[in-house]
Amino acid sequence: MAIHKILVVDDSPTDRQFLLETLAKQGYQVVTAENGEEAIAKAKSESPDLILMDVVMPGLNGYQATRSITRDEATKDIPIIICTSKGAETDKIWGMRQGAVDYLVKPIDPQQLLSKIAGLHNAAA
Repeated sequence: MAIHKILVVDDSPTDRQFLLETLAKQGYQVVTAENGEEAIAKAKSESPDLILMDVVMPGLNGYQATRSITRDEATKDIPIIICTSKGAETDKIWGMRQGAVDYLVKPIDPQQLLSKIAGLHNAAA
């Protein structure tokens, strides 16, 4: 499964812009959402190949949105990488239990992010 379209979910305009620019430079099509509810709606309407999910957001948090997306028949095959400032081991374990395929702690290192995305490309190939 080639990754072309990535949904970036983050309530921080700065973090959203950083990820958008990082990914767009690599040729990815990027769509954004500002909260968990919007993430779930866009996962269905945009059918992204990958979702980068923040955790700490107003309304539905990233864990809740991840759980909802990975348990919905229409969106369960979309891989989710959690990108958050929550770096404790328990946070990572909880994120993976919600259905995420990977977990990155902010500040996000662009090379690390791109290598994780490349790893998904290769794993699916």
